[in-house]
Amino acid sequence: MSKAIGMAEYKTVSAGVVAADAMVKTSDVNIIEAQTVCPGKYIVIISGDLSAVNAAVETSRTLHGKHLINSFILGNPHESIFPAIYGASKIEEVSALGILETYDAASIIVAADEAAKTAIVDLIELRIARGMCGKSYLMLTGEVAAVEAAIEKAEAAAAKDGMYLDSSIIAHPDDQIREAIL
Repeated sequence: MSKAIGMAEYKTVSAGVVAADAMVKTSDVNIIEAQTVCPGKYIVIISGDLSAVNAAVETSRTLHGKHLINSFILGNPHESIFPAIYGASKIEEVSALGILETYDAASIIVAADEAAKTAIVDLIELRIARGMCGKSYLMLTGEVAAVEAAIEKAEAAAAKDGMYLDSSIIAHPDDQIREAIL
Protein backbone atom coordinates (compact mmCIF):
# COMPACT_ATOMS: atom_id res chain seq x y z
CA MET A 1 0.00 0.00 0.00
CA SER A 2 1.22 3.50 -0.78
CA LYS A 3 1.08 6.62 1.37
CA ALA A 4 -1.64 9.05 0.37
CA ILE A 5 -3.17 12.36 1.38
CA GLY A 6 -6.78 13.42 0.97
CA MET A 7 -8.92 16.41 1.76
CA ALA A 8 -12.53 17.50 1.93
CA GLU A 9 -13.55 21.16 2.11
CA TYR A 10 -17.04 22.09 3.31
CA LYS A 11 -19.20 25.22 3.19
CA THR A 12 -20.32 24.74 6.79
CA VAL A 13 -18.56 23.83 10.00
CA SER A 14 -21.34 21.45 11.01
CA ALA A 15 -21.09 19.39 7.81
CA GLY A 16 -17.30 19.43 8.02
CA VAL A 17 -17.09 18.11 11.57
CA VAL A 18 -19.63 15.36 10.87
CA ALA A 19 -17.75 14.40 7.70
CA ALA A 20 -14.39 14.38 9.55
CA ASP A 21 -15.83 12.06 12.17
CA ALA A 22 -17.16 9.73 9.48
CA MET A 23 -13.81 9.78 7.66
CA VAL A 24 -11.85 8.51 10.66
CA LYS A 25 -14.55 5.98 11.54
CA THR A 26 -14.59 4.65 7.96
CA SER A 27 -10.89 3.95 7.53
CA ASP A 28 -7.55 3.76 9.26
CA VAL A 29 -6.48 7.32 8.47
CA ASN A 30 -4.79 10.07 10.46
CA ILE A 31 -6.08 13.62 10.59
CA ILE A 32 -3.36 16.05 9.60
CA GLU A 33 -5.62 19.05 9.97
CA ALA A 34 -9.31 19.52 10.78
CA GLN A 35 -10.40 23.07 11.40
CA THR A 36 -12.49 26.07 10.54
CA VAL A 37 -10.96 28.37 7.94
CA CYS A 38 -12.09 31.69 6.50
CA PRO A 39 -14.94 32.47 5.84
CA GLY A 40 -16.52 29.86 8.11
CA LYS A 41 -15.60 26.86 5.96
CA TYR A 42 -14.25 23.61 7.37
CA ILE A 43 -11.36 21.56 6.02
CA VAL A 44 -10.26 18.04 6.83
CA ILE A 45 -6.86 16.80 5.60
CA ILE A 46 -6.03 13.13 6.19
CA SER A 47 -3.21 10.73 5.42
CA GLY A 48 -2.81 6.97 5.33
CA ASP A 49 -2.69 4.12 2.86
CA LEU A 50 -4.19 4.99 -0.52
CA SER A 51 -7.15 2.61 -0.17
CA ALA A 52 -7.99 3.94 3.30
CA VAL A 53 -7.74 7.60 2.21
CA ASN A 54 -9.86 6.83 -0.84
CA ALA A 55 -12.58 5.20 1.28
CA ALA A 56 -12.56 8.03 3.81
CA VAL A 57 -12.78 10.81 1.22
CA GLU A 58 -15.51 8.97 -0.70
CA THR A 59 -17.49 8.69 2.53
CA SER A 60 -17.14 12.42 3.12
CA ARG A 61 -18.26 13.17 -0.45
CA THR A 62 -21.46 11.15 -0.11
CA LEU A 63 -22.27 12.11 3.47
CA HIS A 64 -22.66 15.86 2.94
CA GLY A 65 -22.35 16.30 -0.81
CA LYS A 66 -24.55 19.39 -0.89
CA HIS A 67 -22.12 21.21 1.44
CA LEU A 68 -18.93 19.94 -0.23
CA ILE A 69 -16.85 22.61 -1.95
CA ASN A 70 -14.03 20.43 -3.23
CA SER A 71 -12.02 17.33 -2.36
CA PHE A 72 -9.07 15.33 -3.60
CA ILE A 73 -7.07 12.16 -3.12
CA LEU A 74 -3.34 12.08 -3.92
CA GLY A 75 -1.39 8.85 -3.96
CA ASN A 76 2.33 9.30 -3.31
CA PRO A 77 2.28 13.03 -2.61
CA HIS A 78 5.60 14.82 -3.03
CA GLU A 79 7.53 14.74 0.26
CA SER A 80 7.74 18.55 0.40
CA ILE A 81 3.94 18.90 0.71
CA PHE A 82 3.83 18.13 4.44
CA PRO A 83 6.49 20.61 5.63
CA ALA A 84 4.98 23.30 3.38
CA ILE A 85 1.52 22.76 4.93
CA TYR A 86 2.99 23.22 8.40
CA GLY A 87 5.20 26.15 7.37
CA ALA A 88 8.25 24.13 8.36
CA SER A 89 10.14 24.01 5.06
CA LYS A 90 13.89 24.54 5.40
CA ILE A 91 14.81 26.86 2.53
CA GLU A 92 18.31 28.32 2.45
CA GLU A 93 18.21 30.37 -0.74
CA VAL A 94 15.60 31.88 -3.03
CA SER A 95 16.74 32.12 -6.63
CA ALA A 96 13.40 32.65 -8.35
CA LEU A 97 10.07 32.92 -6.55
CA GLY A 98 6.79 31.48 -7.81
CA ILE A 99 3.44 32.35 -6.25
CA LEU A 100 0.08 30.82 -7.15
CA GLU A 101 -3.35 31.59 -5.68
CA THR A 102 -6.56 29.60 -5.80
CA TYR A 103 -10.16 30.32 -4.85
CA ASP A 104 -10.37 27.28 -2.57
CA ALA A 105 -8.28 25.20 -0.21
CA ALA A 106 -8.31 21.76 -1.84
CA SER A 107 -6.95 22.77 -5.24
CA ILE A 108 -3.84 24.45 -3.79
CA ILE A 109 -2.50 21.15 -2.43
CA VAL A 110 -3.08 19.38 -5.73
CA ALA A 111 -1.41 22.29 -7.56
CA ALA A 112 1.56 22.19 -5.17
CA ASP A 113 1.98 18.46 -5.69
CA GLU A 114 1.94 18.92 -9.48
CA ALA A 115 4.46 21.77 -9.23
CA ALA A 116 6.84 19.84 -6.99
CA LYS A 117 6.73 16.79 -9.27
CA THR A 118 7.26 18.83 -12.45
CA ALA A 119 10.59 20.50 -11.80
CA ILE A 120 13.36 20.80 -9.24
CA VAL A 121 11.75 23.34 -6.95
CA ASP A 122 11.33 23.73 -3.21
CA LEU A 123 7.93 24.45 -1.73
CA ILE A 124 8.28 27.31 0.72
CA GLU A 125 4.72 27.52 2.04
CA LEU A 126 1.18 26.35 1.43
CA ARG A 127 -1.28 28.78 3.02
CA ILE A 128 -4.56 26.94 3.16
CA ALA A 129 -7.48 29.37 3.45
CA ARG A 130 -6.42 30.83 6.81
CA GLY A 131 -6.79 34.60 6.92
CA MET A 132 -7.55 34.78 3.21
CA CYS A 133 -11.36 34.65 2.94
CA GLY A 134 -11.15 31.05 1.78
CA LYS A 135 -8.49 31.58 -0.87
CA SER A 136 -5.16 29.76 -0.68
CA TYR A 137 -1.67 30.23 -2.04
CA LEU A 138 1.63 28.50 -2.52
CA MET A 139 5.15 29.85 -2.73
CA LEU A 140 8.02 27.94 -4.25
CA THR A 141 11.59 28.57 -5.30
CA GLY A 142 14.21 27.20 -7.66
CA GLU A 143 15.99 28.20 -10.84
CA VAL A 144 13.93 30.49 -13.08
CA ALA A 145 13.13 27.87 -15.75
CA ALA A 146 12.15 25.31 -13.09
CA VAL A 147 9.87 27.79 -11.32
CA GLU A 148 8.24 28.74 -14.63
CA ALA A 149 7.58 25.08 -15.49
CA ALA A 150 6.28 24.31 -11.99
CA ILE A 151 3.92 27.30 -11.88
CA GLU A 152 2.62 26.52 -15.38
CA LYS A 153 1.79 22.95 -14.31
CA ALA A 154 0.24 24.18 -11.03
CA GLU A 155 -1.93 26.68 -12.94
CA ALA A 156 -3.26 23.88 -15.16
CA ALA A 157 -4.04 21.70 -12.14
CA ALA A 158 -5.96 24.48 -10.35
CA ALA A 159 -7.77 25.51 -13.54
CA LYS A 160 -9.25 22.01 -14.01
CA ASP A 161 -11.86 22.77 -11.33
CA GLY A 162 -12.06 26.48 -12.16
CA MET A 163 -10.22 27.40 -8.95
CA TYR A 164 -7.15 29.13 -10.43
CA LEU A 165 -7.01 32.80 -9.39
CA ASP A 166 -3.59 34.28 -10.16
CA SER A 167 0.13 33.60 -10.28
CA SER A 168 3.41 35.47 -10.52
CA ILE A 169 7.09 34.72 -10.92
CA ILE A 170 9.92 36.94 -9.70
CA ALA A 171 13.20 36.00 -11.37
CA HIS A 172 15.46 37.37 -8.65
CA PRO A 173 13.53 38.74 -5.68
CA ASP A 174 15.09 41.51 -3.64
CA ASP A 175 16.84 40.52 -0.41
CA GLN A 176 14.08 42.15 1.63
CA ILE A 177 11.45 39.94 -0.04
CA ARG A 178 13.56 36.84 0.53
CA GLU A 179 13.91 37.68 4.21
CA ALA A 180 10.18 38.37 4.52
CA ILE A 181 9.11 35.00 3.09
CA LEU A 182 11.73 32.85 4.78
